[in-house]
Amino acid sequence: MATYLTITLLALSCLSSPTQSEIFTSIGQMTDLIFTERELVQSLKEYIQAEESKLEAVKSWANKLDTLTRASTSDPEGFLAHPVNAYKLMKRLNTEWSELESLVLQDQSDGFISNISMHRQYFPDEEDEKGAAKALMRLQDTYKLDSESFSKGKLPGVRYSALLTADDCFDMGKLAYNENDHYHSVLWMQQALKQMDAGEDAKTLKADVLDYLSYSVYQMSDLPRAIELTRRLVAIDPTHQRAGSNLRYFERLLTKELKDADESQQESADERPIQLDTYKRPKDYLPEREIYEALCRGEGVQMTPKRRSRLFCRYHDGNRNPRLLLKPMKQEDEWDNPRIVRYLEALSDEEIEKIKELAKPKLARATVRDPNTGVLTVAHYRVSKSAWLDEEDDLVISRVNRRIQDITGLSVDTAELLQVANYGVGGQYEPHYDFSRRPFDSNLKVDGNRLATYLNYKDEPDAFKSLGTGNRVATYLNYMSDVEAGGATVFPDFGAAIWPRKGTAVFWYNLFKSGEGDLRTRHAACPVLVGSKWVSNKWFHERGQEFRRPCGLTEVD
Repeated sequence: MATYLTITLLALSCLSSPTQSEIFTSIGQMTDLIFTERELVQSLKEYIQAEESKLEAVKSWANKLDTLTRASTSDPEGFLAHPVNAYKLMKRLNTEWSELESLVLQDQSDGFISNISMHRQYFPDEEDEKGAAKALMRLQDTYKLDSESFSKGKLPGVRYSALLTADDCFDMGKLAYNENDHYHSVLWMQQALKQMDAGEDAKTLKADVLDYLSYSVYQMSDLPRAIELTRRLVAIDPTHQRAGSNLRYFERLLTKELKDADESQQESADERPIQLDTYKRPKDYLPEREIYEALCRGEGVQMTPKRRSRLFCRYHDGNRNPRLLLKPMKQEDEWDNPRIVRYLEALSDEEIEKIKELAKPKLARATVRDPNTGVLTVAHYRVSKSAWLDEEDDLVISRVNRRIQDITGLSVDTAELLQVANYGVGGQYEPHYDFSRRPFDSNLKVDGNRLATYLNYKDEPDAFKSLGTGNRVATYLNYMSDVEAGGATVFPDFGAAIWPRKGTAVFWYNLFKSGEGDLRTRHAACPVLVGSKWVSNKWFHERGQEFRRPCGLTEVD
């Protein structure tokens, strides 16, 4: 048993080794971990089988020697009077006990340790665990899911059950607490307490949950409930280091608040369970947070029946492009102004699988350009992994690029390489512009809300200067997977939500014909709630499009 515990501890130490972070940002790469874990389980079972075989051999020795020693110790002299017994005693103590000692000392764990050591470099680290936990909280906020929904696995579109224990909920709450995120700490500590109160066994002490929960509730400015929870903590553990002093402090604060408010009667704690709407989520850096998240849930879409009546489906031949005349593309209007269209059957299943196969070895954490330094860096608001594919990588990339050029009528000669992105746990890209924002022109007619959003983000006029091809004039986005829940592309400015459909592509212009950025095209990739989202992007630049999309005469043409 001691050996088994040692092996378990060694395995756990391997699991926590900080060797490779950001695995959680790509479902495509996380799938490899499933097979790695299966291999390790098989290796562990082989180790257990070897240990059991060894133990059976030792048991056999013990049983045989137990019978023998009972007879020998009942009459030692009479037993040894027989010369064979005397010989076998010498043999056992000189030879056979040494063999037994070697058997007991034999280490069956070498194969398992070697296997786990080989895979250790690919294991998630602490940052991955933290990133996955934050992703759950992000999904909780975006899709208005309470902690119990996650705990019981009640998510839309799920095919597999996955439950969170009280200990899991406590760990989630503790992570939020350590990040000074008391809003989420309250939600998860409350769920841990609820499951413990319902009788669930847990390694975590209920006193520890109440300790974190009461202080986080206090940080949310709910003194009556903080006092009630702290009193419960004192009742469970009267010797708790902080509970007594915290209780006296909370009570003094509440008394002062009531006195200042001229209220003679002390408020009682709210008995309602702490849910998502109990406390208001703190505001953050994103001005359109509520609109963005509502669109992700399918709420607030501004397509009226009258506007929808102006949307049509048609066959698109790329202005009589020879390659599309015999087999035109199926085109659907997704939005009227600004115009967003969707192309059906833009990629075949075979092409999608080949693109994913080419991209997987190259996937790396997606980056954004820091507007202050101009340097590409990772950001918490863009959680995915991406890879760039060139025509030289495979003929399928050349074929896809040619098809995109035929469909859009824009030249791919100055376009960026095909970017493939895979979104991991809670994968998202918060509202952003695809084009480089120039210094704001005060003469440009922009409404107040749009102007506030624009000015909230720093200009980055030189974002694409090194390419020498001008600004990003248009975006072509291939959806390479269906998504069971979440993952929409939304446009907060005008309330559009475009849902992923495998094999289809959407297209829109980022710039007016004048070259000015269309501020309405600020868009976001909603967090993936359930599923794996694969997309590929093609960004067209201004140079090379002069005769394909001539300049307009006004700023907003």
